[in-house]
Amino acid sequence: MKDTRKRILERAVKEVQDGMCVNLGIGMPTLIANLIPEDVNVMLQSENGLLGIGRYPNEEEVDPDLINAGKETVTAKKGASYFDSAESFAMIRGGHIDLAILGGMEVSETGDLANWMIPGKMVKGMGGAMDLVQGAKKTVVIMDHTNKYGESKVKKTCELPLTGKSVVDLLITDLAIFEFNNGKMTLLELQEGVTLDEVKNATEASFQMGIGV
Repeated sequence: MKDTRKRILERAVKEVQDGMCVNLGIGMPTLIANLIPEDVNVMLQSENGLLGIGRYPNEEEVDPDLINAGKETVTAKKGASYFDSAESFAMIRGGHIDLAILGGMEVSETGDLANWMIPGKMVKGMGGAMDLVQGAKKTVVIMDHTNKYGESKVKKTCELPLTGKSVVDLLITDLAIFEFNNGKMTLLELQEGVTLDEVKNATEASFQMGIGV
């Protein structure tokens, strides 16, 4: 695992608290399942109809019928339950998910999220992201701070098609952690070894400083 990705994931798993029902988005967020401490009892929910996801399986445990929403094989914890997509989305839309951790392509300074498509590229669909950002009690987005060209993904206004407007509660990147309240973006923490100037230079969005930064 790259150091930047490890840094993001280790900070994100701190948002997972005992007793929560949590949905992990496709991609990097699914790796959090393997990082949750054994003494933290959570129920991981997948929108394709599984409540009680466990860690990734080893070779002997792989069951091709047991997958998450990203079509990856997973394990199921004792007491897990299976249901159809309609029931799963009723859980999400009914406000029964405490925390959704999703990947992002762009996040704006007002907490808008773009994470489901890039124009011109073929996509299978928007998945459950649009429902999750509206239905989950808290939405955390994890992503690299800049793209492969060095351009900021933390923007004044999202340029890609939106998943939701003003839906992000917390943004965790490889450089910093930001909180969103009432349309304002606040820098809460710097990642270890990162300077404030580095964050400012890599951030297109305007943000205010949190206490202790």
